[in-house]
Amino acid sequence: MKLAALDVGTNTVLMLVVECSGNGNPQPIADFSRITRLGRGVDATGKLDDAAAALTLATIREFHEKAQALGVDKVIAAATAALRDATDGADFINQVKADTGIELEVVSGETEAQLCYLSTIKSLSLDAAGGVLVVDIGGGSTELIRAEPGRKLDCVSLQVGSVRLTERIVKHDPPLAREAADLRLAVDEAVRAMNWNFHPDTMVGIASTVTTICAVALSLDKFAPALLHGHRLSHREVLAVIAKLEAVALDERRKIPGVERDRADVIFAGAAILERIMANFGIQEVIVSDQGLRWGLVWREFEKSA
Repeated sequence: MKLAALDVGTNTVLMLVVECSGNGNPQPIADFSRITRLGRGVDATGKLDDAAAALTLATIREFHEKAQALGVDKVIAAATAALRDATDGADFINQVKADTGIELEVVSGETEAQLCYLSTIKSLSLDAAGGVLVVDIGGGSTELIRAEPGRKLDCVSLQVGSVRLTERIVKHDPPLAREAADLRLAVDEAVRAMNWNFHPDTMVGIASTVTTICAVALSLDKFAPALLHGHRLSHREVLAVIAKLEAVALDERRKIPGVERDRADVIFAGAAILERIMANFGIQEVIVSDQGLRWGLVWREFEKSA
């Protein structure tokens, strides 16, 4: 069976196509990504931006056509913070269904975190005896998953994301020192409000924000999942990336190797979120994972039918 997993995020639309064979492991066939910024302005207005919604809808249509061309038997789809927060999110979901037949599941922050954890444990060899912190930095929210032996999985969704904090705080290009400090403070306050007494042995950072930061640290001209997935990125390297991003205006930031053109305006906030989470938990390195929510959707579906 061929399966497509569609992830409609605040910043990016992703679609993974896999072949579910009899050996117990889904085999990737194709992986598509496009930045559509569905969550643009949602934090301020509570509604979807018309242009961003139209681009996202067009992208979903295009990806659905690609899935059909690849002979996909089933499309599973999830939407995250932007559609959780927008008052007109239901209208968008209905339009997706009318245009493509795809049922978009608006997952809660907790479900999103659980799916991200599932993708993490399936894709990385982690020490099950120690505490693990999994972090997914999205455009509208950041999910944290706490995994400890003998304890129920603890998942929290924080209302800090790269798009949300950029729109809320960063008003200058490049950002002012005061804005950078306010970014850090916003993340610190959100993390401390969790009241977690947790000292993880391992931290895993998943999905596009973390892989972009890693690509900048490695000065990669082209996206290379094989080099990024499983890479151990030090706190010192994250600080160096932040300094590089903070020092230049948007046009120059877009030229930095590893930075996607359409992510350049929000990646500074994303890097600040990662650094402050590492600092708050006393983490010296983060293991990078390229397999986020879309892989979690695949594994959940795969386990249902096993």
